[in-house]
Order: sequence, then structure tokens, then C-alpha cells
Amino acid sequence: MDYTYEDTIKQLETGEGTLHYHEAGAGEPLIMLHGSGIGVSGWKNFRGNLGFFAKHYHCYILEFPGFGISDPVEGEHPVISAGAAVVRFMDAMGIESASMIGNSMGGVVGINLAISAPHRVRKLISIGGVGPNIFSASPSEGTRLLQEFADAPSKDKLVRWLNCMAYDPALVTEELIEDRWQTAIDPNSHASLAAMYGSKAFEATKKMQEKASIPPYWSMMHKVKCPTLLTWGIDDRQSPPDMMLVPMRLIPNAEVHVFPKCGHWAMVEAKDQFESVSLEFLERAPR
Repeated sequence: MDYTYEDTIKQLETGEGTLHYHEAGAGEPLIMLHGSGIGVSGWKNFRGNLGFFAKHYHCYILEFPGFGISDPVEGEHPVISAGAAVVRFMDAMGIESASMIGNSMGGVVGINLAISAPHRVRKLISIGGVGPNIFSASPSEGTRLLQEFADAPSKDKLVRWLNCMAYDPALVTEELIEDRWQTAIDPNSHASLAAMYGSKAFEATKKMQEKASIPPYWSMMHKVKCPTLLTWGIDDRQSPPDMMLVPMRLIPNAEVHVFPKCGHWAMVEAKDQFESVSLEFLERAPR
């Protein structure tokens, strides 16, 4: 079944603003958490996968605060406000625990939740993004392009970043460019991007972490109890595949699937394979 934006979009009023989400299907809950980047949204990340997973699960695509759809939360880093939004959403919807699929930043949000509130996450599937750079340059090529856009937005910089996301350049169509650009110029969307990737924010966050001696989230991944599937495109230039080495070793119940000829958006570029591998993982009885 093909689901449309208008058929699935809903909103939830909370004490910290309105959260928007897409809902489809029936059964056990499956929450989809989108990534960061230029002009991003949950619908744009997962609209192509919703029909498949909704045949098996009660799916929710959550729009994180401040990315141009849900209301922003002032004064919080986007990753922090996204994690709090997931808990706020689950509480309001009466969802005690759920399986989750997180693209890039969404995977980090899911990992953080699995560390801090393990009873909320049944199973977790990440798509790139989780872990530290080991052999590859840090910041990565994709992150440097995001920083350039955050500091001085232009459509040319958007196109350069989109081409970095995909293995197949045919994926970067004029329709995709215009779609991302229209969201990217929303003030809230750009504010969230700048808070994550802008040069000033990048340095401020680094200094704050050093001063407060805050350990990186990935150093605590041994606390993740739920079965975890780390998926990766071998040609990912936003989150190079060497990043998976730490989470695959630290997370006790982790396994890895790597897609050939695939960039950062495995759920798009390796759609059929990603859906098949993910469904097998989600349906598998625990050992």
C-alpha cells in the first residue's frame, strides 16, 4: 500500500510544543527516527519504507523538534531535544517499549535511549552514523560539507552534499534538490542544522565537552542491552564504515550488515535489501 503525506500526518500537543508524526499499520510499535542534514525530515527519510513496514508493524515516523516540522525546543542541542521528544512521544501515546529504526542521528538517539532507558527499546536498527571515526578523517567529508552549508547556505552547497550522500549520482534529481532546499530555508530547520554543524556551535560543543569531562556516548555502548542491527553502506562518505567497528565490539548483542554500492541512505539506495534484512532481524525470536 502506498501511503501519502496527507493520509498519515498527525500531531501531538505536548508541554514543549507540537510534535508531528506519521502513523500507519497495526501490530507491535515500530518507531522511525530520522537523521540530521540539510532539509531533512522523518517523512523524507522513510516515506519509501513506510508501506513495507506498515504491513507488519504499527509504524510511527517521528519528526524531531526544530527540523522545520515539529516545534523547536529552545536552548537544547538537537540530539538532546530529539531524545527527549522520543520519550515524550512514547509516554503520550502509551507506548512502554518499541523497536526502533534510526538513520544516522536517529540511530544515535536510539542508542542513547537504549543506554539511559533500556526498557524503552526492544530492538534497534541503525543506518550509519553510530560510533567514532577510527581510520577515516574526522570530521568526515559529509560533515565538512554540512559545516560549509550551515555557515553560508547556498543551493550549490546543497547539491555537493547530496552527491556526497549517494553512491549513485542518479539519486540526486532536480526534484530531490528542490524538495530539500525548500525545507532547508525554513528558519527552524537551518537553526537546528547550524546548532549541530555550524563552525561556532561545533567549537562551542567541543569546548563544553572537554571542560565538563563528558564522556562520548559511544564509550557507554556496552550498556545497550537490546538486540542491535548496525547497517551501513560501504560507500558512505558521511559516516565512513570504519565507524561501525567500535559499536559492533562494544554493544553486547550487535550484528552488522553492509550493503555494496551504497552510500549514507541505505534505506533508500538499498531499499529492498535493507527492508528484507531489517524485517528478518525484527521478526527473529531472541536466542
